[in-house]
Amino acid sequence: MPAPTPAAKTERLHVYEYEGMYVSGEWIPTSGPTIEVRSPADGELLGRVSEASADDVDAAVKSARTALDSGPWQSSTPAERAAAITALADAIESRTKLLADVVSAEVGSPRKWATFGQLATTLGVFRACAAIVPDFEFQARRPSVMGGEVLVNQVPVGVVGAIVPWNAPLFTTALKMAPALAAGCTIVLKPSPDAPLAVSMLAECIEEAGIPAGVINIVSGAVATGEALVAHPGVDKISFTGSTGAGKQIGAACAADIRRVTLELGGKSAAVVLDDIVVDSKLIDGLVTGVMANNGQICAAQTRILVPRSRYDEILEPFAAAVSAMKIGDPAERDTEVGPVINEIARDRIEAAVAHAVAEGARVVTGGTRPEGLDSGSYVSPTVLADVRNDMTIARNELFGPVAVVIAFDDDDEAVALANDSEYGLAGAVWSADPARATRVASRMETGSVSINSPAPMDFGSPFGGFKKSGIGREGGPEGIADYLEAQSIIL
Repeated sequence: MPAPTPAAKTERLHVYEYEGMYVSGEWIPTSGPTIEVRSPADGELLGRVSEASADDVDAAVKSARTALDSGPWQSSTPAERAAAITALADAIESRTKLLADVVSAEVGSPRKWATFGQLATTLGVFRACAAIVPDFEFQARRPSVMGGEVLVNQVPVGVVGAIVPWNAPLFTTALKMAPALAAGCTIVLKPSPDAPLAVSMLAECIEEAGIPAGVINIVSGAVATGEALVAHPGVDKISFTGSTGAGKQIGAACAADIRRVTLELGGKSAAVVLDDIVVDSKLIDGLVTGVMANNGQICAAQTRILVPRSRYDEILEPFAAAVSAMKIGDPAERDTEVGPVINEIARDRIEAAVAHAVAEGARVVTGGTRPEGLDSGSYVSPTVLADVRNDMTIARNELFGPVAVVIAFDDDDEAVALANDSEYGLAGAVWSADPARATRVASRMETGSVSINSPAPMDFGSPFGGFKKSGIGREGGPEGIADYLEAQSIIL
């Protein structure tokens, strides 16, 4: 079957048809039903993909196993794998505009943000990983305590089942695909049924990069497809990004089979603003970006903003004013700053959570209602809640929407205690006029990454992942590659 092509043109975008699954370097039919992909902005049909059954998943896993055990990938060198990752990044970069358009349409990401937050980050992950591979120690000799030497090989973990979410489909794919390729693994990739189109488009990039057939396979589908992939005995490792609830189930299934697993799960990250901060545009813009980027649909979003009680209103007022001034609307328009959330179910859940917070004593400073003039689509007004306590439901649960809560503290110790008083520990930020003080506070936070005077949740060349219920394992940096390797000792 030839690669999919646009089937029809709409006012916004082509309708893309991806019939079948991408296995062994070609699109082949599947036995499952068709999944329609619709815009969260207006319900417009964007495309269709085919749902893979358990038998289809089995064919994809066998393809990955064959590519792992024989053919050019099995004997590839680190330099060759680094070149393949770079070539894949080049192919993606050449399609930046198209892919950003598609991600913006299916996720609802504001188009301007999609270029940076979806595509530039994807390329950053691939290129950073490719740069690490040449110096990565895949083999080392060390003296044996019993005399002689030990040769320690780092060998591929095997076939990887990679399950990615809808909110950042290409970026999260890169976080799994790049280190898996670097390690010499093969992959069966399953995108979310809510946003499978951009991931399906990667097939063309894979072919252009010259990656051997079967090394990367793509199967679309919903929960049943993911369950078939997790349960397949031919899969050596599962790498999952998604909700903590789903992660618990996947972790339990992998534990039952003693299977390797990486879980990048939920978060309720805190941005700690210390009392020496200068309240300027850098701070306010950073706080807004930290919570509102991608319509608040980021696992590392810094949705809990902790501010000194002595400066509460001084920080709250300009922050709320900046949020109130954000332009809400069609994500395809370049000046849109907040688009829709992924669907009406998410919208209704977010609205209910805000109403519950008010019932618990929170105060709506801005937002809290549906935006006027946007009758179609799953839009939520960017919202700021004040007078929030850290024990309120809205400060405990991941919301995944454009809602910030502002919590007061009296000193650095209380700020750290509040930041750590969460079952999550994915990311965070500390804002201070004194970087050394900020670093001391950051080092006490129980979270996988902390930025200083910046909303950026990660560095592409460094490990990213969570403490506590935010996950297991790391993605990014040498540590990310190591998670796709097994250590083998040969005693000489």
